[in-house]
Amino acid sequence: MNKIAENIIYTKDLTIGYRTKNRISVIAENINLSVQKGNMICILGKNGIGKSTLLRTLSKVQPKLKGEIYINNQSIESISITELSKMMSLVLTEKIPESNLKVYDLIALGRQPYTNWIGKLTDDDINQIEKAIKQTQVEDLLSKNHYELSDGQYQKVMITRSLSQNTEIITLDEPTAHLDILNKVEIFKLLKKLSAELHKTLLISTHEIQLAIQLADELWLMTDDKIICGSPKELIDNGSISNLFESEHIKFDANSKQFIINEY
Repeated sequence: MNKIAENIIYTKDLTIGYRTKNRISVIAENINLSVQKGNMICILGKNGIGKSTLLRTLSKVQPKLKGEIYINNQSIESISITELSKMMSLVLTEKIPESNLKVYDLIALGRQPYTNWIGKLTDDDINQIEKAIKQTQVEDLLSKNHYELSDGQYQKVMITRSLSQNTEIITLDEPTAHLDILNKVEIFKLLKKLSAELHKTLLISTHEIQLAIQLADELWLMTDDKIICGSPKELIDNGSISNLFESEHIKFDANSKQFIINEY
């Protein structure tokens, strides 16, 4: 099935950053971005450039400084937290506090936006949970305590929880941080599957340049003064990726689609 050519998210003259009592710190401004429904978008850039800030702002975790954010043509300011949680789910790198919570119960927490005030799961809630478990193939983990999971297993479970939430949009902040190469690849292939087969819209901040180039539909390159958007091929061909980490120590090789160390 072809991806639906419609913008599920777009911004207008957005400014992101931090506001404290005494000062405003601007991270990036005049941001005009659009996200087509069902696309997998990876946000790349140097440490501290603002990738996580952009994700948190787009998901209303952090307030914008100026401008507008629209989701399904609604201003994000007009969407309640409960309604937004039915449209967008978050997968963060921070682990939840240690407790005796079983993996199944952790996944079931994704149904909180839909449960009644006593948190009772309906048949529909259970069906959504079981469908998410099947989609990510974590059946063998369900009886474990969440603190017993490896980093790779934990991240897979948190993605499963976001699937049980049944949102069109999933945002992920560094989903492969602290993972070995095999788990990095497995997580990225799972995310690509969710985009390609379930038509989930994915916004992912990451340092995994090679995986992003191979699997993303679109890249957002955050630089000191702007955000450059395009398909991986477009951004390789026009030199934008090569310039992203410009240094005397490394260079981007377009043939292998990865950065390599310059010879001494």
